[in-house]
Amino acid sequence: MSTVPGLGAIILAGGGSSRMGADKALQDWGGRRAVDRVADLARALGAAPVIVSGGDYGLPFVPDPAPQAGPVAGVLAAALALREAGATRALVLAVDAPTLRPADVAPLLAAPAPGAAYDGFHLPVAVDLAALDAGMAGDAPLHRLLAAAGVVRLPCPADLQPRVRGANTPQERAALLDDLPPEQSSQDR
Repeated sequence: MSTVPGLGAIILAGGGSSRMGADKALQDWGGRRAVDRVADLARALGAAPVIVSGGDYGLPFVPDPAPQAGPVAGVLAAALALREAGATRALVLAVDAPTLRPADVAPLLAAPAPGAAYDGFHLPVAVDLAALDAGMAGDAPLHRLLAAAGVVRLPCPADLQPRVRGANTPQERAALLDDLPPEQSSQDR
């Protein structure tokens, strides 16, 4: 896998979920943890470094400075770490969307700067790090951070929406597991 100059990735991993009954980053998807599947997706798209925002899962990470306030504080902390590592652009991914494929995310990276997300979804998003407002309050809604960064919205095909939405309930998890290739999903039943 070759890297794309200046492209880093942020994986938002918020910890436990009462609806999922466990930490979504540690959920097993085809014999692999969700956080590892999402990190591999970022690397397949050419991102390096890949930083987890929210906790230590054995990957480079930054602690979320305001874990109960929403994802903005974590995005900004990870964006600072990416800038220090030489990245100029970030792919921000949610750990609860571990079935995304490179072809699902590639249109966001092909959009011109300052970045793009799919219509109706805040994540995944590709964004120019210089466009992020580092002074924004950590408890601001994510859509405000993306709007301030000038992120454009691309149409999201209906067949892609379940993978973009990810698994936030056991029912969504079951549907996405059914969509994994058979050799990957058999271990999850």
